[in-house]
Amino acid sequence: MGQQIVIPAAFRGPPASGNGGYVSGVLAECLREAEAGPDDAAVEVTLRAPIPLDTTMTLEQGTGGQFHLMLGEQLIAEAAYSELDLPVPAPPSFADALAAVVDSPSFYPNFNSLISDGTGFHPVCVCCGVDVAANEGLRVHAAPVAGFGGVAAAWVPHQAFVDERGYLPERIVWTALDCPGQFAYLAAGIRTGMLGRMTARVLNPVAATAQLLVIGWRMEIERRKHFAGTALFDGDGALCALARQTWIGRMD
Repeated sequence: MGQQIVIPAAFRGPPASGNGGYVSGVLAECLREAEAGPDDAAVEVTLRAPIPLDTTMTLEQGTGGQFHLMLGEQLIAEAAYSELDLPVPAPPSFADALAAVVDSPSFYPNFNSLISDGTGFHPVCVCCGVDVAANEGLRVHAAPVAGFGGVAAAWVPHQAFVDERGYLPERIVWTALDCPGQFAYLAAGIRTGMLGRMTARVLNPVAATAQLLVIGWRMEIERRKHFAGTALFDGDGALCALARQTWIGRMD
């Protein structure tokens, strides 16, 4: 029997499915527990279907070090150790990102057709949602910053997401790395679809300091695949985590 996994509704992205970054982070943690790999090794997660909420799924070990998240006979996601060679651009300052937050897609009015009275691109998303209580959502509101070729979010994590040592669990770091990649495209007027794949490395434990910075930038587009990079910096400006993403959506 494989390990049973339930994604609580509080960790949704779209209203009826799990946040891709959070789900990927959960699978990365499970992979490390099962395979005892290095703490800073990259993990690649491929999302094959929308992630059901408050539903028991099973994580099964496949061949070649790959793990499969299953809902009955349906493949929901796959996870395996990987490599990640991703140049990360120099970020803007926390102060500049904080000043730009009003331009974040998180605050776009009347933008989400699924939630008519919601605020922003994903009003109830655990990562970027504005219509989520401060102790229930990360509130990573990435926005374009003058002089920077992507988006950035000045982020102060709520203590509800901090472990007993004062650090952010890996699944929370992965969650924070999710939406800024899509927002980098939104800032350029390009709509992407759902997160299809995320490969991330947590280089160092992320202390929940008062000032963290999350950035996102566009890479290339191949038909329906939109590639993006994201990264997280601590209050001293040190790179703590990075991710390469594939968003699957329309061709703009």
